[in-house]
Amino acid sequence: MDRVSAFAGMTKRIKETNMTGRLEGRTALITGAASGIGRAASLIFAAEGARIVAVDRAGEVEATVDLVRKAGGEAVAMVGDGGDKAFVDSAVETALDRFGGLDVTFANAGVSGGLVPLFELTPELWTDILRINLVGVFLAVQASARAMLDRGTPGSIICTASVAGLRSGAGGVPYSASKAGVISLVQTVANQLGGSGIRINAVCPGLTETGMTQPVFDMARARGTDHKLGQLNPLRRAAVPEEIARVALFLASDDASYVNGQAIAVDGGLSSSHPVVPGKMA
Repeated sequence: MDRVSAFAGMTKRIKETNMTGRLEGRTALITGAASGIGRAASLIFAAEGARIVAVDRAGEVEATVDLVRKAGGEAVAMVGDGGDKAFVDSAVETALDRFGGLDVTFANAGVSGGLVPLFELTPELWTDILRINLVGVFLAVQASARAMLDRGTPGSIICTASVAGLRSGAGGVPYSASKAGVISLVQTVANQLGGSGIRINAVCPGLTETGMTQPVFDMARARGTDHKLGQLNPLRRAAVPEEIARVALFLASDDASYVNGQAIAVDGGLSSSHPVVPGKMA
């Protein structure tokens, strides 16, 4: 079996895995829910019993909610700017008003910004990427933590960072800086919320086929080089969104009750190694 066929079979197995109700009776707010990891998380969290507040600036978030409802879940869609405090606060209020609480937040929304060379970057581009990728995550964390504290109940906050936030070589300069900021935010907030019962962690995806990365995948397929996607990691393949969403599910659930302040790489092993030439160590 070639790698492409094996990849397709693996994707089918992920989608058919039985659910166990790990989020039964809980409410989850998910940003960036219109596609990719956010949509996958919305469907998986709902299948595990969570009621979903699906948030995105793209109208396709309505389609995500339709999918959740067709599968028997409860969900509401909100379209707006995740970098706007008033909108983020209203999303949290929607969770409280519509479903009676907020137990899980997955601050997942983000943009890549492309691979603009250092000396061609503008302050405007830099600011826009950080506003979405870092300020937006901060706003979701702040509003969610406040709501959880007010209720006096434990909660879980998950943020999407990236392997690009761990070290160079996986993204552009502002993107990488924003994701490093997310990791630092998670570590710092975990300590500021000490004793509250609220956990906060980050997932750091490697190359994953989402709307953000779709041009890379489309270009490789057009050239007939899609078998090389993910070739730098030990698994020699890219991820599908469900694989990242399942790690977020673990962090959202009681299975991760002692996991806090961590940045978990979900990258096929990419970040486990320094760059090497095969057969040589220097």
